[in-house]
Amino acid sequence: MADPKDHDFAQRAEQCLHRIQAALDEFDPDELEADFAGGVIRMTFADRRNCILNRQGAAHQIWLAEGASAWHFSYDEAAAAWLDTKGRGDLFAVLGEILTRRLGRAITL
Repeated sequence: MADPKDHDFAQRAEQCLHRIQAALDEFDPDELEADFAGGVIRMTFADRRNCILNRQGAAHQIWLAEGASAWHFSYDEAAAAWLDTKGRGDLFAVLGEILTRRLGRAITL
């Protein structure tokens, strides 16, 4: 029998990733291309560097990697948000900061 926590995680993670992909689809493809497949969003910037966002089912987390930095986000029921396990912020805020730095303009997701 499937664990209900696995189902809840999968549903929340998919909703989150689809929301992010929809926001990324609004960017000019000359500055940022984003592809979503198999629970992974690969963002490619104009300089051809990547930022990867992916679902980690076994850990019930969403992982974000950019350059030499990585974040692991777990869903916090009380905050109703994906929060970094090391206390470095909410997934949308962290990704917004990365996009702001990489694109050279303020980005809010």
